Amino acid sequence: MRLSKGVRSAYSMGRNRSEETSPMVLENAVAPAGAARAYLFLVITTLVWGGNAVAGQLAVGQVSPLLLTSLRWLFVCVALLAFARGKVAGDWPRLKPRLASIAAMGVLGYTGFNALFYLAAHYTRGVNIAILQGAIPMFVFIFAYLAHGTRIRGAQLAGMATTLVGIVLVAAKGSFATLAALDFNVGDLIMLFACALYGGYTAALRSRPQVSDLAFFTVMATAAFLTSLPLVALEWAQGKLMMPTPWGWAVTLWIALFPSLLSQLTYMRGVAMIGPGRAGIFANLVPIFGAAMAVAFLGEPFGWYHAAGVALVVGGIVWAQRA
Repeated sequence: MRLSKGVRSAYSMGRNRSEETSPMVLENAVAPAGAARAYLFLVITTLVWGGNAVAGQLAVGQVSPLLLTSLRWLFVCVALLAFARGKVAGDWPRLKPRLASIAAMGVLGYTGFNALFYLAAHYTRGVNIAILQGAIPMFVFIFAYLAHGTRIRGAQLAGMATTLVGIVLVAAKGSFATLAALDFNVGDLIMLFACALYGGYTAALRSRPQVSDLAFFTVMATAAFLTSLPLVALEWAQGKLMMPTPWGWAVTLWIALFPSLLSQLTYMRGVAMIGPGRAGIFANLVPIFGAAMAVAFLGEPFGWYHAAGVALVVGGIVWAQRA
């Protein structure tokens, strides 16, 4: 992908002024071919994320959720040792000053999100988890505004409100009585908190250091594994630790290869190519892919409120992004 001289200059300045340089400078400069590649990366990402909702349900009763979170990042770190050491060594001078912030991003987007994601699977359905992931772009908008002062227009607020209505509809199972009594499924609430963490991680990607995706991901994955160990210790102390069954190992391996490794790299590459604003719209595919796979592979029921929730979540995000 070739950038114009002015864009290259803005990109270079971003090394020293990452918080001051707008990602829209780069977003608007993406050539059609580069945008097409970014779209492919992001579609692959959301397809895998949708499948992760199914995998989370399949893992229930096969491996405890916090151990699953730790094992997935252990497998990723072992894999990265084979082909990422050179990248990390080459980028280390730019990585070292930012280790604390990079580690914090790994804790938010990887350890925190995934631990809550698999914990939520023990209390709610895969369809709900898939649809509620549509809340991530809403949180991205909020954190981008709080952290970077990104301007939010009236139409974007309306779109986020529409998305919120869809999320509440799913969480309340289409019941006004449930809504009035605030009697929501604890799993749905856990999933919403997980989405908030991932929204914060995505907004923080705007100020990532200018290093290779592989080196950046390796540091975050290592931080995710190390910070997951205290959670496993807590699970063991509470007597809830469950070692994987043969099926649990298979699910864990799939999660490590695809949601943990492949999709994170394609997501970071897509965001780097077109920016977090334009990339965020693709999250609306997660509820569609995830709900369809949960119904097809898990035989979960798909109620009218699920359909209405998908329509509102996707419609609200599209509305906000078009603004």
